[in-house]
Amino acid sequence: MRVRLTSPAEAELEEAVAWYAGIREGLAVRFLDEYERLLTRLRDNPNQFPQVRRETRRAGFRRFPYGLIFRIHPEDVEVVACFHDRRDPRHWQRRM
Repeated sequence: MRVRLTSPAEAELEEAVAWYAGIREGLAVRFLDEYERLLTRLRDNPNQFPQVRRETRRAGFRRFPYGLIFRIHPEDVEVVACFHDRRDPRHWQRRM
């Protein structure tokens, strides 16, 4: 199944990568590697991730405090947020 990111989700991903790049050399690469593994899991079986609100699900990173908030459509998986776990969830919920 195809995975697509909304513009706000892409911006959040870029923001997270930039932040980790400023923390320590190589950390942004590790974050992106984990992101790619998570995308593969989403493509293979998006239903494996728990629902967090109505039709919305969350796929969590294993080593970073982030998650991908997404919806499953017949033609693709739509990622609506790349979200830090400590942020107020109302931020992404307003997008729904």
